[in-house]
Amino acid sequence: MVSSEQRRRQLAREKFERQQQRREAARRRARRRNTIIAAALAVVVAAGGAAFATGAFSDDGKKADAAAPSDSPAPTPSGSPEPKMAVDAKAKYDLALKTNAGDIKIAMDAAKTPHTVNSFKSLADKGYFNNTKCHRLTTQGIYVLQCGDPKGTGSGGPGYTIPDENLTGLGKAGTDGTVTYPAGTVAMANTGQPHSGGSQFFLVYKDSKLPPTYTPFGTMDAAGLKAVEDVAKEGVEGGAGDGAPKKAVTIETAAVTKE
Repeated sequence: MVSSEQRRRQLAREKFERQQQRREAARRRARRRNTIIAAALAVVVAAGGAAFATGAFSDDGKKADAAAPSDSPAPTPSGSPEPKMAVDAKAKYDLALKTNAGDIKIAMDAAKTPHTVNSFKSLADKGYFNNTKCHRLTTQGIYVLQCGDPKGTGSGGPGYTIPDENLTGLGKAGTDGTVTYPAGTVAMANTGQPHSGGSQFFLVYKDSKLPPTYTPFGTMDAAGLKAVEDVAKEGVEGGAGDGAPKKAVTIETAAVTKE
């Protein structure tokens, strides 16, 4: 027969175990939240000397070398208007990136992201992306290669912003506030504020969970995804999980054509 003292001790032990379970659950939620925040920061932009291009690097401060001024066009002066709409908003387009790591073909649907497709065509037609470096690789938390900065540092942009588009295209956010950006997705980086995308974008080489605040505007072909995966396998300079890719990637030319 259980005495009252034994029963008291049993109840106290059960209460302690419940408290420990609640504390552990809270710690797991905090870790998930911190992972999501860190992942989101990985594709936030810091542009033109202010907080406007695509994300600062991790605390080690490593950044990709800037492209030589003669090799790439300078960003359009700050405050410039978004390019006038010149694409067929009912058509599909291809963004062809010729890089030293391999060719990457990106399918874009102007019906879903007309402003984004129009901006890419306008910039590509001007040679904006030619001879620019993909300045950032992330191999922890999220899995992306980030490109589109003519400075090659993560601090450049075209001098204008475009609106967010297709934010529900990947589904509704889960209880953790994220959606899955599948491998092969191409999406716009931004400053963390709505409608703040410029020219920087990221190539997802492995399924990544992020808040649905980054415009998904394209899908890489199989060869392009393989090329980015190969870059990721080489890792980040210095062995970190976030920084300049060890295998330097340069976009030699970029062209947008209507299908």
